[in-house]
Amino acid sequence: MPQIPLHYVDLRTFCYATEDDKRVEEALRTYLPEEVDLERAESEGHYGDRILVLSARVERADEIRHVLSRLSELEEFDRLLRELDQRVTENCELFLRLDKQAAFNGEVALGDGITFRAKVEAYPAKKERAVENAREVLQRIHDEDVGN
Repeated sequence: MPQIPLHYVDLRTFCYATEDDKRVEEALRTYLPEEVDLERAESEGHYGDRILVLSARVERADEIRHVLSRLSELEEFDRLLRELDQRVTENCELFLRLDKQAAFNGEVALGDGITFRAKVEAYPAKKERAVENAREVLQRIHDEDVGN
């Protein structure tokens, strides 16, 4: 198995008209290495209000490792591992929802506001194999970070 069995990680959040762009960007950057650029796309809500979509894709192993290292700080890390079967799709994609407000405070938590999507390498490309690979890499990075 490759050292980091993920093809990429996408992070995305919305900045609504009532939110400060800089604060929302800061929240998303909680998970990203400094050198990663954010993409910004303007959209419009149902009532004509402005919605800014902030997103980033990381593809290099070191960048992916950085994002996963931040995820390993989850208080609910064991819950995440238990729920992997529900969080990995038949297309071998791992989905998480992360708390935007907690991220703004520099904390890592499951919740709402930031979407995490990762394409998990699996050969053959089967959900079961993707779940195993995701579990293995998340546990390994968590153990490295905790110092086990």
